[in-house]
Amino acid sequence: LAVHPEVDYVKVEHKGEKLILAEARLGVLDGEYQIVERYKGKLLTGKGYERLFNYHQVSEKAWYVIEGDFVTTEDGSGIVHIAPAYGEDDYQISRKYGLPAIHPVSTSGEFGPEVTDFPNKFVKDADPEIILNLKERRILYKKEMITHSYPHCWRCKTPLLYYARESWYIATTKYAQRMVELNKTINWYPPEVGEGRFGNWLEENKDWSLSRDRFWGTPLPIWICEKCGKQKCIGSIEEFKKGKGIQKPIDLHKPHVDEVTFSCSCGGDMQRTPELIDVWFDSGAMPFAQWHYPFENKQLIDTGEQHPADFICEGVDQTRGWFYSLHSISTFLFNRPAYKNILVNELILDKEGQKMSKSKGNTVDPFMVIEKYGADTTRWYLVATSPPWRPTLFDEDGLIEAQRKFFGTLLNTYAFFSLYANIDKFNYAEPSVPLHERSEIDRWIVSSLNSLIKTYDEAMNGYDVTKAARAVSDFTIDQLSNWYVRRNRRRFWKDELGTDKLAAYQTLYECLIVISKLMAPFAPFLAEKIFSNLNSVTKRENVESIHLSSIPAVEEHAIDHDLESRMDKAQRIVSLVRAIRNKSNLKVRQPLKRIILPISNDNERKAIQQTKDIILDEINVKAIEYVSDDSEIVHKTVKPNFKSIGPKYGKAVQPIAAAIRNFTPSEIKMLETNGSISLQIEGKGTLIAREDVEILHEDIKGWIVESDNTITVALDTELTDDLINEGYAREFVNRIQNMRKDAGFNITDRIRIRYKTNEKISKALGSLNSYVKNETLAVEFGESINVSAPGVEQEINGELCEIAIERV
Repeated sequence: LAVHPEVDYVKVEHKGEKLILAEARLGVLDGEYQIVERYKGKLLTGKGYERLFNYHQVSEKAWYVIEGDFVTTEDGSGIVHIAPAYGEDDYQISRKYGLPAIHPVSTSGEFGPEVTDFPNKFVKDADPEIILNLKERRILYKKEMITHSYPHCWRCKTPLLYYARESWYIATTKYAQRMVELNKTINWYPPEVGEGRFGNWLEENKDWSLSRDRFWGTPLPIWICEKCGKQKCIGSIEEFKKGKGIQKPIDLHKPHVDEVTFSCSCGGDMQRTPELIDVWFDSGAMPFAQWHYPFENKQLIDTGEQHPADFICEGVDQTRGWFYSLHSISTFLFNRPAYKNILVNELILDKEGQKMSKSKGNTVDPFMVIEKYGADTTRWYLVATSPPWRPTLFDEDGLIEAQRKFFGTLLNTYAFFSLYANIDKFNYAEPSVPLHERSEIDRWIVSSLNSLIKTYDEAMNGYDVTKAARAVSDFTIDQLSNWYVRRNRRRFWKDELGTDKLAAYQTLYECLIVISKLMAPFAPFLAEKIFSNLNSVTKRENVESIHLSSIPAVEEHAIDHDLESRMDKAQRIVSLVRAIRNKSNLKVRQPLKRIILPISNDNERKAIQQTKDIILDEINVKAIEYVSDDSEIVHKTVKPNFKSIGPKYGKAVQPIAAAIRNFTPSEIKMLETNGSISLQIEGKGTLIAREDVEILHEDIKGWIVESDNTITVALDTELTDDLINEGYAREFVNRIQNMRKDAGFNITDRIRIRYKTNEKISKALGSLNSYVKNETLAVEFGESINVSAPGVEQEINGELCEIAIERV
């Protein structure tokens, strides 16, 4: 029996008997009791007791009280029965005290015949009978139901038994410290797994139980003399051939290997020990076993050419499996790690964050997913959604989103290029337009492309595949499709294939080729298709597959940080104005008079002026005006954020809140610019952070203001007659373009347009006749034009207009 040496124990008189238990457990007694003695647990050490069952006779001293620091007083009596064969704590303390390991349970989990009251009974099935036996013998005080987790076979759900048994071991504890040292040279992604979960496992290393009692697997190559007990380990097939009873062809598996014997020096026969080797040893030996080391290719391993591996990846559940077996074997054989970099994959959970299981009905069939969405979409979603070392909440809607946003955008961009390239019979074999001779927007996208390659390289070299994939997606959607292609459509519509149009083709071609290469590790099939189609015409790369080409190298000379910064600012201004339009229900096609931008210096103004035409065209506004401070377009006040300052300052919060309410415009600006501001409040220096306040805006009359903390834009929403008319004309053009598309006209087809509407719309169209004709490729346009096609009624800003078009 084990007691905690420092716990208080008591002897009590209770119902005519004397009982000993922990004082903290007196509550388990039913009825009255009287404490007779008190003592620390260590004073009970060595006292003998009468065991509950006496089926087994042992020669060692076994039935006495010992000390155990693991004994608690949370339940039971505070005194623990020790069964050395059936628990880690029990086994370790039994070794300390030299207790015998009685083991009456067979490999089938049944009691042996020596347990005469329950012979051949499965131990868990015997529980009720054991309790009844104790009760009938009047040595059961109380029975209770305790609920706790218990291990079960994941296949058949049978309760599992945990008991000590003889095994062959690798003495890993002898070189555990070296494993710890070498682990610190490995780059773990994420680092906390290597430092924590794996590192702790190494620090608490136990010897590796190597042998298994199974039929299939690698036999343990150890032969033992039946006469003297001498052991012999066979290290090669050539050595094995020296045995007796070899059959041809040689089979190194059971049962054939067990028929081979060796002669011992004592004259006896050596038989193979019946165990197999743990399959994880096979897995851990993979790096050199695949090369038939040390019998062949010895130099590949010894020189480090093929060992350690540059990179491996597996699930986080392999911390004690493959990761450990690789590391352990490599340490004791080669005194070096088995791998330089390791990426740990976490689990894929359901969309609610629950572990998938058939019993819960929340599993996802991967074959169905791939059949429905494709392997590329599935792979991209898993990589781009979250880093592999974090649990991924699998949501089918996320697959749809990835397919629509990234793959849909990329395919539309490729289709756009392919359509016009085929019309113009573009071939990149024509002389390339030098980068410095291309337009600014070409130079910008090429610069952004090379910045993408640099970001991608850094992420991939750091095994951050999620950052790499997202960078490719963001560039494709935001920069290439939504900005470059959309802003350059007119260049591809030109009739002649001049230098400017050729530069546009070459620029877009270069972007598509690079994107296909960068996405290839994650979406190999679509990448191959796009690359093959592009390369089949140009033959610029002499490879049969994209997967035989190299990752693009960064062209540093093509990167223009100032240009990228200017364009980024232009895009953010455009985004803010679009947000204002959405809030105010002002359609994009409705021209507006002006925007006002606060600027801090002439350099900022010059940078915006360089992209002025792009900004105005994107937001459909006539002019940009500048002011030196955003206070000229918006009045700002602040109020304290008590959720932030309350926990920070406690009882001193009120004077700080009062000081915040009295912020001057210059103090507000300093806070926005620097992220914090230091104030003297009641004689003490106090740092106020951005999150400590809420900034309120009051726009000037007739304007709407929007800000992203670094850029502020004010939009003049007043509409003049001329602006309203232009808005009608732009909406009219949009309806014509849709009708062209619905009618299946080619993009180069010329048309006639007839319309019938009210005086308001007619006046607007008449004043913008040339604009409408240019935008719609109309050779004739008016109310009396002869068009054979029937008219279609369209709505234009709340006004009705009948429109008919036909191809010329």
